Amino acid sequence: MNTMNKFKINNISKKTLVYLIFFSVSILLLLWTVQNVFLRIFYEKYQMKYLVNLAKEVHNFDNNANIFNQLEKLEIDNDICLEYIDNRGNTYFYNNKISSCLLGKESSIEKYILEIKQSNEDLKAIKLVNPRNNTESLLYGVKVNKGYVFLFSALEDIGTTTSLLRGQLIYITILAIVLAIILATFLSRKIARPIVNITDKAKELARGNYDVHFDESSGLAEIDELSKTLNYMEKEVSKTDEYRRDLMANVSHDLKTPLTMIKAYAEMIRDITYKDTEKRTRDLNIIIDETDRLNVLVNDILELSKLQTAQEEMNIENLDLVELTNEVLKRYEIIKETENYKIILNAPSKAPVKADKKRLSQVMYNLINNAINYTGDDLTVNINIIDKKSHYLVEIQDTGKGIDKEDIESIWDKYYKKEKNHKRNVVGTGLGLSIVKNILENHKFTYGVKSIKNKGTTFYFEIPKRKEQKNFTITSHNLHN
Repeated sequence: MNTMNKFKINNISKKTLVYLIFFSVSILLLLWTVQNVFLRIFYEKYQMKYLVNLAKEVHNFDNNANIFNQLEKLEIDNDICLEYIDNRGNTYFYNNKISSCLLGKESSIEKYILEIKQSNEDLKAIKLVNPRNNTESLLYGVKVNKGYVFLFSALEDIGTTTSLLRGQLIYITILAIVLAIILATFLSRKIARPIVNITDKAKELARGNYDVHFDESSGLAEIDELSKTLNYMEKEVSKTDEYRRDLMANVSHDLKTPLTMIKAYAEMIRDITYKDTEKRTRDLNIIIDETDRLNVLVNDILELSKLQTAQEEMNIENLDLVELTNEVLKRYEIIKETENYKIILNAPSKAPVKADKKRLSQVMYNLINNAINYTGDDLTVNINIIDKKSHYLVEIQDTGKGIDKEDIESIWDKYYKKEKNHKRNVVGTGLGLSIVKNILENHKFTYGVKSIKNKGTTFYFEIPKRKEQKNFTITSHNLHN
């Protein structure tokens, strides 16, 4: 791995390490804050809630049952310190041997017991602070049927617990940082290496090397999806580059041939036939024909460029597809008479649609022209306009040798000419079907081609029907009394 790649991985590793350590420290700071600031508060709230629940349980004692049995069960189940004073003033202690229990040991709390009894409240709580050692306690008084029950709970000093937790957090902090370093190293290798490989191969692709392949098995869904997309892009860029080279080669060839002929015949006129009127006219006509070929080629290239870059807005209008097709077919009257071509139109009387008339005429002309070039020995071309539920299906069929399956996808490419399978001279520039494709896609029409070997080829497209607006007649009536 070169120095640049190592730098990239280290860079990602450092960033990942920083992020993970920051995250770990943030969590640990939160834990430190909770234990040092809020732990005492949480503890007191828990103890208060605990005693409140016990006090409510005492308050709900069954008045008909033996109070001593109920208190004994409460003491055993919860291991608490409590005192029961009946209505005669007799005092009973339960679990008062707990070292922290002040009931029956401290005369100073007698006044608080008296305060609770005199309040006549069913439940009353008092928080006590021992000034000698600054310890806190909770005293709950509960009025029962035959006296009072007092629940006592000392709020233990949690300093020792806090110190213990603080020591544990120090070890946890060190362990978290070590784990963050290990995890950062692992993630940097898992994430950075595929990214670096993608970057290097993308640069190779940018330099024109289309043999690169992006690995789609890194184990990370997003990176694998990126690699899959880049592999698709590589194929498309490779195709585009191949089309570009083919286009340059074909355009160069198609420009060179007529230019060579124009130059040769111009020199012939200058040096040989300039005095022979008949030969001079013949040579000049050849020059004119070759110039026309160049003009058509240049116009088709410009037309295709306009369509692909959307330089010209479409002029969508209402039109009749059958009428438009008949107008296009008028151009072929001479070829039908002189070369015995049979162009058969099968269509309804009308086919109202909405489209760019000029562009749709180009589509029909190019598809019919293509069918004439490649039809079979019977010289037949069928044009079908089929009325469907929501659209018209337009089919242009020839009876030629058909198209090989591997060539189907290529027929819409610039400069596709199937000259190897065709006996007659192919008329056109090789850009016709590419122009058709762009026009139909700009209209968002569905299109395609079907071909059967030695039976012929059918080009088709679907054009939505135009929604006819209904005309309503409003009749006015004069009302007379």
